[in-house]
Amino acid sequence: MYDRRDKDQGPGKAAPKPPASTAGGAAEAEAVVFVCVTCEVPLTGPLTRLPAVPELPCYEWWNAEEPGPSPSTVPSGFYAIETEPYGAPLVVSEVSAQAMPRYGTISNEHGQYLVSQGPRGNIVVNPDDAHGLELQHVSSACCGATPTGGMNQLCACGTFVATLCSDCCCPYELHLSADRVRAVGP
Repeated sequence: MYDRRDKDQGPGKAAPKPPASTAGGAAEAEAVVFVCVTCEVPLTGPLTRLPAVPELPCYEWWNAEEPGPSPSTVPSGFYAIETEPYGAPLVVSEVSAQAMPRYGTISNEHGQYLVSQGPRGNIVVNPDDAHGLELQHVSSACCGATPTGGMNQLCACGTFVATLCSDCCCPYELHLSADRVRAVGP
């Protein structure tokens, strides 16, 4: 799993701040709402695009008083596009590499490293900005969901639309599938 012991930002769980260029004013991009392509139900409130997925916030999950998710990678009210493969399927890699962005290394029962061959172009949002989704654990861990088993979030219509990563030692992110959601004006 992912180990972030190399940094210390204190005991708080401060969420990352949006870049100054998107924090308001004329540079602010138009907000969109993401809806299920099957039933058109809104899955988020209005969100504004960031230029890239922010760096992973430092959080000492192993020192936390209560188990639970890390601070969200993406600040509330924003989204970013994941350019690298994310989620299942995981395939054997000849070299040690991150399994997927911000996740760390994973190995199988034979000690072989695994990397994602999942989709590119996922829409990464703060999980707290989504609504109406039901968790269907495909791959769970001690206190949350992991992305290693594939999509694990169902729309009310029964369509898998996203992958939640919420275990204590993982990045706290929701990846909306670019094939299963679409952006509309608020």
